[in-house]
Amino acid sequence: MRRSRLRNCGLATLLVLGGWTAAGTVPAAATGSPAGSPTAPTASAGLLQAMQRDFGLTRAQAEDRLAAERHATDIAPAAQRAAGDAFGGSWFDAGRGRLTVAVTSDASPTTVRAVRSTGADVRTVTYSARQLDAAGQRVDLLDAPAGVSGWHVDPAANKVVVDVVGGEHADNDVQRFLSQARAAGPVTVRTVPAAPRTFAAGTVGGDPYYTGNVRCSIGFSVHGGFITAGHCGQAGAGVSGWDGSYIGTFQGSSFPDNDYAWVSVGSGWWTVPVVLGWGTVSDQLVRGSNEAPVGASVCRSGSTTHWHCGTVLAKNETVNYAQGAVHQMTKTSVCAEGGDSGGSFISGDQAQGVTSGGWGNCSGGGETWFQPVNEILNRYGLTLHTA
Repeated sequence: MRRSRLRNCGLATLLVLGGWTAAGTVPAAATGSPAGSPTAPTASAGLLQAMQRDFGLTRAQAEDRLAAERHATDIAPAAQRAAGDAFGGSWFDAGRGRLTVAVTSDASPTTVRAVRSTGADVRTVTYSARQLDAAGQRVDLLDAPAGVSGWHVDPAANKVVVDVVGGEHADNDVQRFLSQARAAGPVTVRTVPAAPRTFAAGTVGGDPYYTGNVRCSIGFSVHGGFITAGHCGQAGAGVSGWDGSYIGTFQGSSFPDNDYAWVSVGSGWWTVPVVLGWGTVSDQLVRGSNEAPVGASVCRSGSTTHWHCGTVLAKNETVNYAQGAVHQMTKTSVCAEGGDSGGSFISGDQAQGVTSGGWGNCSGGGETWFQPVNEILNRYGLTLHTA
């Protein structure tokens, strides 16, 4: 499917994207506007439609959820500072429409009041975020067998969650790994339907970018190029666009351990701060890269399955692909398929990350991981192209 012309309603001119290729993409600067403020940007019709479809919400409910998530994102840093050493993590409670902050049982009444004064709910837990992160890092040092699909710190469970593929629990290597993981700290085990895989694909039709015989999706525009998934190409590899013309070159790439890369753009191509709607939903301007909390809604744009939405399930997860472990990933309930790799994850109007891999598909459902956008920018010293 060829990309239609893009009407960038946040700019004064109509941008004709005859040479810009982005299979779902673009970043932004932080707005910092509290929910309900008159300056809070209005979500695009396309984003609201996708949330209505994937969450079963009305338009008003989708708007209310986005406003609540913006507010939770805004107050999360202050709530963490207020909790101090007692901080046990935080997450967005979609049912209540509020941020929940965990604090350890030794938190003083003054600390609890300070956290609540930010607008967050408080839950008492056993382990601090620092203790849980340390346990997760110890698990990272272990050699994981194929039957273990990944692990992450779950602030709501107040434990490190280890995911084991269904039917693999009795495997001796899996049992040995779980024994070692439990010795590393507070661990609980969850069963998942399938092992994760990346979402690159062979050359097929669509509106992608290509490197060799691999098709992937553009993530977010940066000054001088775009960011995407590392497994899509190695540094030095050439990249062509949906029309077969030359775009640029992979300037940096990391996979496994990480799954990110950036590609320079030239030869008549340029970048704009927009996530494509593929004619299914409206194109979305991106205005920031504030990190959404666990429990918040998130949507993905990719060259194969286009727009789909879900929820942030976990952060800082280690994903055990067949090619090796990838660290500090964010897990979501959004589906994806081959060719969606590298595409945009966005929450409201805030860039979140680039699609890495997952299990399942968009017919039967599944889970997908993304590499957080701010980590990629910091690694390569890049600046988002923002609206």
